[in-house]
Amino acid sequence: MEFIVPFKGEVKFKLVLDPTVWIFDDRKLNLETYFQEERIEKDELEEYKRGMGEHWSREIMEGNTVPPTLNSEKTYKSKEKKEMLTGTFGIAFKPFLLNAEPFEHTKRVVFETANGEFEFPIEHAQQLIFKFSEKGQPLRENGPVHVLLPDGSNQDNPITDIQAIRFE
Repeated sequence: MEFIVPFKGEVKFKLVLDPTVWIFDDRKLNLETYFQEERIEKDELEEYKRGMGEHWSREIMEGNTVPPTLNSEKTYKSKEKKEMLTGTFGIAFKPFLLNAEPFEHTKRVVFETANGEFEFPIEHAQQLIFKFSEKGQPLRENGPVHVLLPDGSNQDNPITDIQAIRFE
């Protein structure tokens, strides 16, 4: 089994997903609590603008300071390390779909698996979640990712053995 998932079909950029590195991604979701929590959708562009405004204001008031390299490297506390080694994690499909830039005429996303094909309208596919870790381990048996519905209703029976993602 390959640990990468290629994009195929009607997209501008043919991405290749590598779920083994997502454990370090800030966008990862803790699937042990994700489907029980109430979620608030955030506008990423608005948050970026707000952060840049705060940074600009601080530079005007305090002057520009260049941080030392070591301070910009992320360090993980003991609790975070333990979570990463024992947690079950996923990541939203939407950012990858948007980065691939499907053509305007692209209407559906097809997950090619060892067990057949699973098709979703592109609007619905944006809400899907990729599970990439179970109890701190990559999904080796029937991975590299499992596709979960946005409401988590298929957690016990996810779409597995993903070999490629085709846009039509």
